[in-house]
Amino acid sequence: MISTVASYILTLPGWVALVVVFALPALESSAFVGFVFPGEIALILGGVLAFENRVSLAAVLLAGIGGAVVGDSVGYLIGRRYGRSLLEGTLGRLVNHKHFDRAERYLAARGGKAVFLGRFTAALRVMIPGLSGMARMHYPKFAAFNIAGGVAWGGMCVLLGYVGGSSWRHVEHLASRIGLGVLVVVVLLAAAGYLVRRTRGDWWRRQGQRIRESRAATWAGERFPGPVAWVGARLDHAVPTGLSMTVATVVAVGSTWVFLGVTQDVLAHEELATVDPTIHAWVLHHREAWLNDVLRIATWLGSNTFLLPGLTIAAVVLVRRHRSWSPAVTIVVTYGAALLVHAVVREWVHRARPPATDWLAGAGGLSYPSGHTIQATVGWGIVAILAMSGVTVRTRVLLASVAASVMLLVSVSRVYLGVHWPTDVLASVALGVGLLSLYGIVRLSMLARREVERNDAQLQPA
Repeated sequence: MISTVASYILTLPGWVALVVVFALPALESSAFVGFVFPGEIALILGGVLAFENRVSLAAVLLAGIGGAVVGDSVGYLIGRRYGRSLLEGTLGRLVNHKHFDRAERYLAARGGKAVFLGRFTAALRVMIPGLSGMARMHYPKFAAFNIAGGVAWGGMCVLLGYVGGSSWRHVEHLASRIGLGVLVVVVLLAAAGYLVRRTRGDWWRRQGQRIRESRAATWAGERFPGPVAWVGARLDHAVPTGLSMTVATVVAVGSTWVFLGVTQDVLAHEELATVDPTIHAWVLHHREAWLNDVLRIATWLGSNTFLLPGLTIAAVVLVRRHRSWSPAVTIVVTYGAALLVHAVVREWVHRARPPATDWLAGAGGLSYPSGHTIQATVGWGIVAILAMSGVTVRTRVLLASVAASVMLLVSVSRVYLGVHWPTDVLASVALGVGLLSLYGIVRLSMLARREVERNDAQLQPA
């Protein structure tokens, strides 16, 4: 059925297709059409029509995003006006009111994230607006997250259709998988939040204590006291040399292993390196004029021209904030190490770039590894790490997300612009993450030594 309707939409005149692109997302949550025909298909088909130059891409984006925002607003108003009467009717006999009350309280207090993330999954996209209205969520708050989600989701679906062109069926599967992935993340986050709330934060500690007191753990401790004590110390989150050091070490070892494996493939011209020409040719075939300009700008986020002044400003701000020269020294040493390692590996591998006729940006020197990528990974990463000190968990997540997003954007731009092979970028990401992990290990070791010195000083007689 969906395939038949989609094929029919592709035969419509331009202005009629725009009406459909607006109407289907608008009816998705307001009239529950989304349970039968997911709105992202209409947006993807609108992108396909724009690809065929039958309608304007800007018009499709405006219609699709507008329909999504209007539809969810109507769904919110329906839930606010009629939700309680539905709950007190037949539906209320099927579902425990306590569950609705709990959902209402959550949406009223912290439902903005649910409104935004729910946009990316068909089932949640249909239900969340009505539930938000039933919960009496403050409308300006709902509207802000509704618009943000509509722009992100609508823009993604339309551009997927525009880039995919005639291969829209493959793109539709990709959009569905993205929605499924978002749903899985939402469910996992909800389950984790529920577990933390139910256990009041000490459940993991109690479980760890129960495991340590179990018969098997007691036997292992008596039989192998040294190894068991060592493993326990590596998982202790309360000391610098415990869980944090273990995670940093595992990441450092894993990234080093990836870098060495990719380097081996490049030097021997085998395995991963043999896929480079295929990916490069696919990228050349799927370039778009508007995306060319976007990624030409984005790639500057990993250039020394942008990063050196940016790192200088960040160092000044962090020095003033911490009242110490340590952040500036850390930035200079870490970024300098990235430049040095890049230069050494580049001369060692001595790999040529893709053909210059494929380039969309200027480039010089050898190809492996990607200098822009390692510079973006280490530069943005070290600033984010240093800025995490003394801030809330939410701010830390935001800083990490920004740094990771820039690293990913620069990495993609280098391959898209044709100046690097994919393995050049993969190796640079692994190398950059390894350097950041090494900094973490050194930092935690210094904290551990200071803690030991502080404890020794306290034990000395006055």
